[in-house]
Amino acid sequence: MKQITVTAIITLLFAAFSFAASAQTNQRKEQNMKAKKTLVAFFSRAGENYAVGHIEKGNTHILAEMIAAETDGELFHIEPVTPYPDDYTECTEVAKRELNVKARPAIKGDIKVEDYDIIFIGYPNWWGDMPMPVYTFIEKHSWHGKTVIPFCTHEGSGLSGTENKLKAACQGAIVLKGLAVRGATAQNAQAQAKESVKNWLSKLQY
Repeated sequence: MKQITVTAIITLLFAAFSFAASAQTNQRKEQNMKAKKTLVAFFSRAGENYAVGHIEKGNTHILAEMIAAETDGELFHIEPVTPYPDDYTECTEVAKRELNVKARPAIKGDIKVEDYDIIFIGYPNWWGDMPMPVYTFIEKHSWHGKTVIPFCTHEGSGLSGTENKLKAACQGAIVLKGLAVRGATAQNAQAQAKESVKNWLSKLQY
């Protein structure tokens, strides 16, 4: 009987020690992640959008602000020099033409990616790809040794193959699992969108 009791006590102590060690490891990982310098770069378009009508702030812009608030990241808005048409259908036609020729539209300003450890890259899913100005931004920089984390808005297509396209474009970077949120959710159910962001970041140990 005494032997059983001693064994049970040892088992409980071992379990408690293992739990404490695991908690400390997770805490260290979280602290390490938050200690790194973070950038949230995103492309987003206001105007007329599918499923949400005419909007003043783009769906991806809303997500980017949520991510920046949770990570203490710095925001950078990737904006083309020539704006896309306000009309949704016209915009999709321009985007399709740019995709077909792999255009690299000029963008306003820039930010030194090389100064950051972790870079979130956000975009709407356009024709199963990132909008071409995102490639313009990516190709201006060296990504070696960086951690890149994608996020996108969509209305049913999710991330599609954009995670792999990002891996190919950001040579030398580690690309982590991305987040896809419906544009209508980002625009009209922001509490739900914020919960999705928090859960995703938690899984990334951010």
